[in-house]
Amino acid sequence: TDLINPEDFTELVFKQFLSHLCPRPEVNDIFELLDVMLKPYLTRQQMSTFINKTQRDARLNYFLFKPLQPEQIQNLIVKYEPAKINSHKGHISPEGLMWYLSGPENNLLFPDRLTVYQDMTQPLPHYFINSSHNTYLTAGQFSGISSPEMYRQVLLAGCRCLELDCWKGRPPDEEPIITHGFTMTTEILFKDVIEAIAESAFKTSQYPVILSFENHVDSPQELMGKILIKNKKNRVTNQNSQVGQRRKSIVQDQTESIQTGENVEEQCEVEEESENVDQEEEEEQELKKNESDEGTAGQEVRAYEEMSSLVNYIQPVKFESFEAAKEKNKSYIISSFTETKALDLLVKFPIDFVEYNKRQMSRIYPKGTRVDSSNYMPHVFWNTGCQMVALNFQTADLPMQLNNSFFEFNGRSGYILKHELLRRLEKTFDPFTADRIDVVVSNTVSILIISGQFLSDRNSRFYVEVELFGLHHDPKRKYRTKLNTEQNSINPQWKDEETFVFEKILVPELTSIRIAIYDDSGRFIGHKILPVTALQTGYRHIGLRNETNQQLTMPSLFVHIEVKDYVPDTWADLTKALADPIEFVCTLNKQSAQVTSAEDDQSVPEEKTQMLESGDGAMDTSEPCSK
Repeated sequence: TDLINPEDFTELVFKQFLSHLCPRPEVNDIFELLDVMLKPYLTRQQMSTFINKTQRDARLNYFLFKPLQPEQIQNLIVKYEPAKINSHKGHISPEGLMWYLSGPENNLLFPDRLTVYQDMTQPLPHYFINSSHNTYLTAGQFSGISSPEMYRQVLLAGCRCLELDCWKGRPPDEEPIITHGFTMTTEILFKDVIEAIAESAFKTSQYPVILSFENHVDSPQELMGKILIKNKKNRVTNQNSQVGQRRKSIVQDQTESIQTGENVEEQCEVEEESENVDQEEEEEQELKKNESDEGTAGQEVRAYEEMSSLVNYIQPVKFESFEAAKEKNKSYIISSFTETKALDLLVKFPIDFVEYNKRQMSRIYPKGTRVDSSNYMPHVFWNTGCQMVALNFQTADLPMQLNNSFFEFNGRSGYILKHELLRRLEKTFDPFTADRIDVVVSNTVSILIISGQFLSDRNSRFYVEVELFGLHHDPKRKYRTKLNTEQNSINPQWKDEETFVFEKILVPELTSIRIAIYDDSGRFIGHKILPVTALQTGYRHIGLRNETNQQLTMPSLFVHIEVKDYVPDTWADLTKALADPIEFVCTLNKQSAQVTSAEDDQSVPEEKTQMLESGDGAMDTSEPCSK
């Protein structure tokens, strides 16, 4: 029969069934490494050594994170050892150790990183903000379908910066619509989008929603409700406005002029400027030059003054130069760049771009030639401190996977505090540096792929790729295992596989490691992207995700990870001495004794030679051979 009485299928029965279905011989290998195979169990003391040394992260402070005490070790043995006779004696079997390694005490990542653990009171330019491009599109940029549902989905995924292109609808009602102008994308009602945003804006995160708003309607004020707008228009006006709503959305426009802004704590005034003919001609020429990169953005009309009067918090300006931005020095200012323009600035002026992002905000968006809604690699611009790196959320490619993983932390708030190198004005940072960086401790990460569990519904051979995404001069970026020897999707093993070492990761806070698994035909099975600073040392299970960052039910990898501070070879002895002075002195004493013994052994034949040359002891030449 296919039916099982739930009362009969207890947790113990399930574990026994799983152990027979998916044997774990690699756990026995751990026993061999601990030199305890003569006895089929670990004692309480051996278990303590395993937890407090093998599984303990070397970066943890000893006084803040105390090693587990014997009573805590005993509680873990009782919890995971299936044989009560073993647990009462303080022993744990290979099966019990396997269940312990699968338990919550052995999370792959530090659990606190999944909550809001960062300082959320810094100025807005000090954060990376989860941002989307042309949020309403479900497919391509020129003939895709638009849908209000996309706003719900990206908000529920933790996105905090959305884009709206608002146009006057068709007669007779001319109700405002959202669409990608001058393309064949479909139209959706503006009110449906606003309802979707209002419904989902604060489900995943309570932190501010920023709307990147392109306004092409006459009088949308009555439609905006509680949304605060930041957009640009032809002339700059001095506006002061106050907001009475408890929850607010900030709206950003991408047109190419200047509008007033308001800081979070104080209102700001912006000087008036008039647009002259020369400026208009210059902008027109630049528009034609960059048309291929900007797509339809350059063809869209400027915002109406009535909409512009609602602007708060953020003031968009056209980028002129790093020098001009430094003179203005306004934290509420933002400029938008296509990825090609931003990359050009990054290559030519890397330090200036970093300094620029310390004082104000930048938004990067895909070039217009990405008609298939593909994405650029976001970490290139995160390394420069760009706050809003906008991606096409409808495309589950590698850049989008990196983005999903990056913003999964800090409580999925959609805001990640930038490293102090990208915030502190007194620090200078070059993202292309290969040298040691002040106030940063570089890391070394070692990863050994051991086995897999329930990887596929069909037998196959598999290989694993381990790739690093960080600064330009970080160590070797990609490793790959061999195919496992047998066709086995239940518990494939990688025997005699080398450990993958990333020796000198310059800024761990800006680095992630992607572990992906494929079958022998190259078919993607699953992956996981791991921030270096959140990784825990030891034997760990990696639950795999699909392309859209959804957790897979069964597939996992079993690995050994070691994360430690990077120490150059010339300083290795000093580091060992500081870490354990007693052991270091004992080692020196042993080495000194060995040298002394070797010198004594060499002095014996020298004395014999002198005696022979002088004629003394000539009859004793055979004495050493008899000893």
